[in-house]
Amino acid sequence: MIIIDCVDDGHMETRLLEQFVTVAAEGSVTRAAERLWAAQSTVSAGLASLERTLGVRLFDRTGRHLVLTAAGEDLLPHARAVLASLDRMRDLATATDAELRGRVRLGIFTSMDIVDLTRVLRVFRERHPLVTVELMTSPTGTTGLVQDLVAGRLDLAYCGLQSAPAGVRVEPLREMPFRVFLAADHPLARSGRTSVSLAELADEPFIDTAAGFGNRAILDQALERLGIRRRIVAEMNDMPAVVRFATAGLGVGVVPDSGFEHEGVEHEGVEHDGVVLDLVDEVEPLRVGLAIRTATEPNRAVRALAQDIVAARY
Repeated sequence: MIIIDCVDDGHMETRLLEQFVTVAAEGSVTRAAERLWAAQSTVSAGLASLERTLGVRLFDRTGRHLVLTAAGEDLLPHARAVLASLDRMRDLATATDAELRGRVRLGIFTSMDIVDLTRVLRVFRERHPLVTVELMTSPTGTTGLVQDLVAGRLDLAYCGLQSAPAGVRVEPLREMPFRVFLAADHPLARSGRTSVSLAELADEPFIDTAAGFGNRAILDQALERLGIRRRIVAEMNDMPAVVRFATAGLGVGVVPDSGFEHEGVEHEGVEHDGVVLDLVDEVEPLRVGLAIRTATEPNRAVRALAQDIVAARY
């Protein structure tokens, strides 16, 4: 049995465990140091100290990437459990909501208004000044956010997947139908039509989000059911960029409509340089929710922020 020593003042050095868990998640001391707001040398020294205390090597280096050794793999879930237990102890010791403290890591979409998040966070900070909320994104959209949530790198995350993985619960926030965005001089736009089918767009160049985004997965499945193979000429990391490029005439965009006015788009009677048409085909809307792990009980700060976000849904 391996016993973790205490530091000189008699308190367990949980900071070293947090560094170990973070480096394991990031595969890099540099990225772990950025997440922990610490110097790279501090994290490196912390890992070395923990390895001396435990008497085992925790990581092997493969190029620039750190991978867990067999001992590291065995110890990682125990380190996470220790940190979770300490968080739970602090949570239970908190007498009132005003005394909530700790950290909540929230995964969001950078350019889609799911709720009025700035207002939610401002009110939350005023009510719980001892809680730090960290906002994080993923280059692979909702897929990456949910993967980070399952891996314990996030506490809450926006989710646009059609089905959530085991151990994750999703509270619904918004539902957005797919619509077609075109340049104003596109033949379909000039025809005066208000709707179009995917079959009519089959030969068009498409602008879309990158693979991994929930809307991309939904549309790809709809096209596959219809036997349509499309040509994607540009992939974007956010849906507003798809709309901008499509309405500029570089392709067509078929993405969820948030219901808000888009820059450069004729929407709800407002004349701009592009148009939006309804989609004839039955395509499942993008249903975005707030995902939270159920495998471990979230602390009170996480639950409090989750409740505020769900309460603010449109």
